[in-house]
Amino acid sequence: MPFLTNEQLHKIGFAKLGEHVFISDKASFHNPSNISMGSYVRIDDFCVFSAGEDGIELGDFVHIGCFSSLIGQAKIKIGNYSGVSSKVAIYSSSDDFSGHSLPGFRVVIPDEVRHMTNKPVIFEEFTGVGTLSVVFPGVTIREGAMVGALSLIRKSLKPWSIYSGNPLKFIKGRSQEMLKFIHELEKMRKEGLLKDYDLNV
Repeated sequence: MPFLTNEQLHKIGFAKLGEHVFISDKASFHNPSNISMGSYVRIDDFCVFSAGEDGIELGDFVHIGCFSSLIGQAKIKIGNYSGVSSKVAIYSSSDDFSGHSLPGFRVVIPDEVRHMTNKPVIFEEFTGVGTLSVVFPGVTIREGAMVGALSLIRKSLKPWSIYSGNPLKFIKGRSQEMLKFIHELEKMRKEGLLKDYDLNV
């Protein structure tokens, strides 16, 4: 896929932009001044980032798969060494559909007659969510937790655990063996041995 050049990336006006960032020229960013990018980040085709006042923050070594969306007024944070598969929807805001207020349709309904829930969504380090999953406001995916495809995530998850499904169910614990490779990865990074082509494929 075609990626934006460094010049194009800087023109977008991100709050922070790390090194070795690969963003598809088909991705969309709303309120980029509230969006921060770490280093070694890749964002694929047709992703949508819509940041509220509290912003969106991506750490280092983060991949966001195609057709994924990160949307909401409250903070969305994706920690280091984490990933979001394709067609994942992450919301830090949600409307009240009970009938006690007017629902969403943000373009035509003013905030004064809506009742919104705005709560941060946090992915801690070494986390990931599988394709076609939905993450709701207020969720924290704690360190090392992973979620399988087609999952509905409405509550916070325990660390180093694997979950899947709708309703979401705990499957089993997750190995922490991967942590032994972090020192090697960071050493390669410090010595300049990580190449751009590692992300640009």
